Amino acid sequence: MHNRNNITDKIFWVGTNDRRTHLFENYWPLPKGVAYNSYVIVDEKTAIVDTVEKGTMDEYLDNIAEVLEGRKADYLIINHMEPDHSGSIRSLVERYPEMKIVGNKKTFPMLERFYGIKENLLEVQEGDQIDLGEHKLNFYMVPMLHWPETMVTFETTQGILFSGDAFGAFGTLDGGIFDDELDLDYLDEEISRYYSNIVGKYGRPTQNALKKLSGLEIEMICATHGPIWRSHVADIIAKYDKWSQYKTDEGCVIVYSSMYGNTEKMADNIARQLVKKGIKKVRIHDSSKTHPSYIINDIFKYRGVILGSCAYNGDVFPTMETLINELEHMAIKDHVLGVFGSKSWGGGGLKRLNKFAEEIKWETIEATPEALCAPNNEDFDLCEALAEGMASRLKELYK
Repeated sequence: MHNRNNITDKIFWVGTNDRRTHLFENYWPLPKGVAYNSYVIVDEKTAIVDTVEKGTMDEYLDNIAEVLEGRKADYLIINHMEPDHSGSIRSLVERYPEMKIVGNKKTFPMLERFYGIKENLLEVQEGDQIDLGEHKLNFYMVPMLHWPETMVTFETTQGILFSGDAFGAFGTLDGGIFDDELDLDYLDEEISRYYSNIVGKYGRPTQNALKKLSGLEIEMICATHGPIWRSHVADIIAKYDKWSQYKTDEGCVIVYSSMYGNTEKMADNIARQLVKKGIKKVRIHDSSKTHPSYIINDIFKYRGVILGSCAYNGDVFPTMETLINELEHMAIKDHVLGVFGSKSWGGGGLKRLNKFAEEIKWETIEATPEALCAPNNEDFDLCEALAEGMASRLKELYK
């Protein structure tokens, strides 16, 4: 039984690590891979909680068979229908045809549409319970965290929350499955990047879920990605509370788009002036080289955001357009924004950034430098004014 990973004496991790996939949801980079977590509860009756992406299904089915030791699976709990967690359902149904599939009223239409499954369904509602014997499973609806059908499962005997995508992380589980077995410093960015990229748009639903679950005595959190939380439960809940309220630290993220280095010169000048005025946490990103995943993660950390772009075919540079479209889509709140740009004749970059400023409805800094061809001393004076305005506002907010 060398592949058994005990969470408790009767609950097992049967998930898989994926080090081959480059992009999560075919968009977000996975330099450290990703884990797909699934769990099996072995009691008078047995239950599988969530499944894995179909690309690692063979290993997954072997893991389940090893834990069940010839027993049938009585229940499959579906907390979330996204295919990285539901991709193995059809194969499980073929292997365990008598298994009851547990979900809510929003789960089953997706189950039929994705996989053509419409039999052996058990619908649960808010607060319903399934009795496995020693273990009792209660269900709570957390819609839009981050799909409409999402729910969580709470095992009441030992206080284990099977949380779906909430409290997850990018990164594989290298040798350990629990938070206290892993190097959390190594995974720190993958934890926050997972929240900001995947859950971040849904701040209010996250707050609603945290309030609903606050009365539970949670001893362990078993998410569908990343570490199993047993030693830092309060810490990860506190992080989600902070992030979902869009609370940030004093600092500024500067993102620029530059073809020939002139807009980059302005970005460097602004950064220097920010530091001289006491803003130590300054992060500069070239939108052509840094994936929006990492930029968005920094924006969730720091209150100040300064965006600069050269003009490109009468508009903003394409990679900056990608970033601001993503920011508009995610509807991130409560930041202070500055914009700048450069042009060679007709412009367009700064115009688009000003339009973004109107649409995102963040507080804005008045100075908006735009260099003609290469920045001159007057342009750098305006860059300093932009930095001064940003630094003063951040100092005021965090005094």
